[in-house]
Amino acid sequence: MARSSEKIIYLQPDAPAKPAMGAPCNGCGLCCLAEPCPLGMWVSRRRSGACKALQWNASAQQYRCGMVVDPGSVLGWKRPWAVALIARLARRWIAAGMGCDADWQAQPPRD
Repeated sequence: MARSSEKIIYLQPDAPAKPAMGAPCNGCGLCCLAEPCPLGMWVSRRRSGACKALQWNASAQQYRCGMVVDPGSVLGWKRPWAVALIARLARRWIAAGMGCDADWQAQPPRD
């Protein structure tokens, strides 16, 4: 059983390992699977659990924020100008390119 400070999160087996704090995002997905960021809270309509906008890219073997790569599919929006605008705003809101700020460490499952 997980202690109160532990959380069980299921990652894709091919997901990259979490980068060091401050290192560029590599799409490990740990942060967004643990809890949504403020933008993810708005999109997911919840404060805990995995973010609804998180998408697994099997060909790149990375998780990506759907609000950045394809906000139209997340929100159901069709107008290209609105989708482009929200994608640009989402990059800023999630601080894309600023480095990893997830202070968690992934552990392999215990038998």
